[in-house]
Amino acid sequence: MRSASTQPNVPGRGIVASYGVRFWSLVVLVGVAAGLAGAALMELLKAVQYLAWSYPAGDALEAETFLSTVARTSSAHRVLVLAIGGVVAGGGAILLARRAATHDVSEAIWLRAARLPFTATLMRAVHTIVIVGLGASLGREAAPQQMGAAAASALGDWARLPEWQRRLLMACGAGAGMAAVYNVPLGGALFALEVLLGTLTLPLVLPALATSLIATAVAWIALPNHPTYEIPSYPLSASQIAWAILVGPIAGLAAVAWIRLVTAAHALRPAGWRRFAAPVLVFSALGALAIAYPQLLGNGRNVVQLALVARLGVVLLAVLLVLKPLATAACLGSGAPGGLFTPTLAYGVLLGGLLGRGWAEIWPGAPLGSYAIIGGAAVLGASMQGPLAAVVLLLELTQHADALMVPILLAVVEATVLARLLRAPSIYSARLSRHQPPAEPDGYSTGDVQGWLGTS
Repeated sequence: MRSASTQPNVPGRGIVASYGVRFWSLVVLVGVAAGLAGAALMELLKAVQYLAWSYPAGDALEAETFLSTVARTSSAHRVLVLAIGGVVAGGGAILLARRAATHDVSEAIWLRAARLPFTATLMRAVHTIVIVGLGASLGREAAPQQMGAAAASALGDWARLPEWQRRLLMACGAGAGMAAVYNVPLGGALFALEVLLGTLTLPLVLPALATSLIATAVAWIALPNHPTYEIPSYPLSASQIAWAILVGPIAGLAAVAWIRLVTAAHALRPAGWRRFAAPVLVFSALGALAIAYPQLLGNGRNVVQLALVARLGVVLLAVLLVLKPLATAACLGSGAPGGLFTPTLAYGVLLGGLLGRGWAEIWPGAPLGSYAIIGGAAVLGASMQGPLAAVVLLLELTQHADALMVPILLAVVEATVLARLLRAPSIYSARLSRHQPPAEPDGYSTGDVQGWLGTS
């Protein structure tokens, strides 16, 4: 009698035994909930931006439209809107502090037994989207991630799932929320596994893919089904490969510096009455800077779009490379909630775009925008400690970067290896609470995936 194969990609009890009809039903429900939440939150973001920045009737809410609309406003308007954003950020922080505690998704997965309070998380998600809509230099993806994770937490508790399944379902919900708002089903699944759970294995891949694709399809009821960044198809050349080899370590060092800045900013979050004062001061200062540099406002999507098509000059690239990460760190340090995905990508494409301009003087011929794509992927991969997720996300966000796969992979691998050699955490784990170690999933080691799944 033949024994069951231990090879992981051969169908057997290791793939299916831990999941039943109840779990797969929850996967579908989480995907639907994440898609609906993502669509609703993006509609809220659009409404806030239309109200705050006086969009002309009929304008589409696209990357350059936000920047051009902000640029049309007066200096006083920019300062006023950001000051209001600071009041909203500070007042919301105080009000939310009086309710059940809310946490980042990574913290909930690893330190809170995969539990998030649904009502408090909903309030925080709405709070986050309003702040981003008012111009905070923070990412919009945090809110849909939180809602996808909160839906998974609520459904997991209702179904009385074991802790390891709750953690998996919560990570899948967070990845599905990201997939829904950026139209990146595969990238969202990889984000859930590689970045949030820190592992890739077949039994985990299937639920992650299912939740992300369901959420993405559901979100199409309100969100467009097209790439986030519109770029031409850039051809491959030897100069890009040589540049990628040289820029990979630089991108790794830049990612480490960014992670340390995020960590320091998170540690400086105010307490007490400063929860209100700090955001008002920081946001008002950001509004003043936006008089000269409106590109600093928002999550950085407009900056990424312009850099990817080489529409930023050298001086502006250099200025934004310094000011944009500082603006994001200041918003984060003031206590304002928000994501870091797009700000990190913006930092990477600015670095790649600036260094690419210099390289083009030495070895001309390659499109300038291609260097921004390579640099953005490298910094993103090293900062998230998720090289596969970063590459796939760039491919899905642009839908035209596949010809650059070789230089992208070269730069991403080098940058990520260097960041790990320097023992840098990811931008997500860097914000985990340091006063207690991660809880172990049902008695198993967090690094033992077979223990998680109860397989042999």
